[in-house]
Amino acid sequence: MAIVAFQGEHGAYSEEAAFAFFGKGIITLPCRSFVDIFHAVKNGEASNSMLPVENSIEGSVGSALDLLSKEPCVVEGEYKLPVHHCLISHPGATLLDIKEVYSHPQALGQCREFLEQNKWDMIPFYDTAGSVRMIKEENKKNGAGIASALAAEIYGMEVLAQNIETENTNTTRFLVLGTQEPKPTGKDKTSIVFRTKHQPGALLCVLQAFAKEQINLTKLESRPIPKEPWTYMFFLDCEGHKDDQNVQQALSEAKLHTLEFRVIGSYPQHP
Repeated sequence: MAIVAFQGEHGAYSEEAAFAFFGKGIITLPCRSFVDIFHAVKNGEASNSMLPVENSIEGSVGSALDLLSKEPCVVEGEYKLPVHHCLISHPGATLLDIKEVYSHPQALGQCREFLEQNKWDMIPFYDTAGSVRMIKEENKKNGAGIASALAAEIYGMEVLAQNIETENTNTTRFLVLGTQEPKPTGKDKTSIVFRTKHQPGALLCVLQAFAKEQINLTKLESRPIPKEPWTYMFFLDCEGHKDDQNVQQALSEAKLHTLEFRVIGSYPQHP
């Protein structure tokens, strides 16, 4: 039976994504941090893990991308989970009782409009479902958490408001990490991370390598390198598998214009 690691407590959206991708017949392994889910696969504690990398409202999860740039991993797939947030507190509580709202910073950002309308204090917490558990265990009568309806059910709490996200199209994209490199399916995506040479047009040369092969890019983003101020790593997603001839050609040419270059993985696209 597959064991799938995720960051957070039972009831987290990452766990929901794991069940949606693998099916209900798995064991889920809660982990405190993103680093822990990488190590769980590396050390054999889990066969796979779910890593949230970007959200349709709040953008990329920077800490996840930073880990992808330096932690060895194999990407086996991706999953895009529609996320509908609930405001959760103690049974019998009302909106008038709430003074503080806890949740993961991404969730707080995704619900910012609703929270600001109610003028509540927004307090970051390491996990969505974990915020609900904490409010219950610490008996915070004036506190509420933002999490899934499943989290309310698991921890015996009450949903005070549903669908509080700013956009009803709110979706989080997960990468499925594992140990088996997927074969080409004809509908794949390749993710790479690279650092360009310090010369004019270096990034343009990398991008032209893909344009020359008629390869569509689906994502391009830069992230700062912490120990080297004002230098950046680039994350690029493109259509196709690294074993496809045109993708192989593009990757080979692009690499010539970089100082560092690594294919994070080629994997089936989410339908």
